Amino acid sequence: MAIPTPVNGQITDAVTQANVKVLGDAPAMAMGSIFQSLAHSTGILYENAVSAQQQLGISSQAATNQGVIQIYSIDTMADAVATSKIAQSDVPDNMLSLLTTLQAVKS
Repeated sequence: MAIPTPVNGQITDAVTQANVKVLGDAPAMAMGSIFQSLAHSTGILYENAVSAQQQLGISSQAATNQGVIQIYSIDTMADAVATSKIAQSDVPDNMLSLLTTLQAVKS
């Protein structure tokens, strides 16, 4: 400290000590800021991972739905409708009576 100063020595000492404290606290403040940024980035990372898993779940459900739709496609449904129409008609009764007649003629 320069001896001939127009300011009181106690004031200059207080300012000097405050400056030294600020310089001493700077590394800790910088590390705290880095840790906060790291925690925030990690939180965003987990949020994105959860979002990706949700989107994957939705995609897998859609793919499963499409597979089921293909299993129950129009051809299969048409076969089922035709079978049910035949079952409700006279054809089974007629075929049974024809089979009975043929067996009677055969024996």
